[in-house]
Amino acid sequence: MIFPRSLEVWKLGKVNYLEALKLQEKLVCDRKAHKIPDTLLSLQHPPTYTLGKRRTDHNLLIPVPELEKIGAELHYTQRGGDITYHGPHQAILYPIISLRDIGLGARKYVEKLELTMIDMASQYGVKACAGKKCETGVWVGDRKIGAIGVRISSGITSHGLAFNVDPDLDYFKHIVPCGIADKEVTSLRRETGMDALNSMGTRLTKGAAHVKQCRKLF
Repeated sequence: MIFPRSLEVWKLGKVNYLEALKLQEKLVCDRKAHKIPDTLLSLQHPPTYTLGKRRTDHNLLIPVPELEKIGAELHYTQRGGDITYHGPHQAILYPIISLRDIGLGARKYVEKLELTMIDMASQYGVKACAGKKCETGVWVGDRKIGAIGVRISSGITSHGLAFNVDPDLDYFKHIVPCGIADKEVTSLRRETGMDALNSMGTRLTKGAAHVKQCRKLF
């Protein structure tokens, strides 16, 4: 017998990175214990740099004591991937879902996250695609518009994706984004140049269109 699946969506607005990390850890424990259904967190962070479990500190190009001057924090995580930036006007999704329940392996799951961002870009006439080998995330030509970094523990996912709607791209100058030195970072605003993106970006980052896309995929 096939039972209907549910996905609970939490639209959280702007949340400090450590608070979101602690929330994810609790939800992962609850999901493992079957206390909650699959859950999707939709949020934004204040300016924050995060490093994955490989600890590639050399890709942070600014001395740590200087971070406070630019209004940014640095946090270490257990997710995959290299250094990345999170900030206002990014669409950030953290799915806490059971891959076993939906019959997905890790690679297929990452492909679903890529497809989510590709679909988001296409809604505004931007043709994006998955990166080449060793180029994680989603790209518009040679410009990266979306990053992915996930953790999977006992089949339960955490962390997820960050799609650049209209973040301050200057923050990316202080890192080697995702460890790829010779490529640029872009945003939906930069690719479209649309004045109307103010309202569109607000709608996206408050959890409308990107949540809808993720719900369709999972």
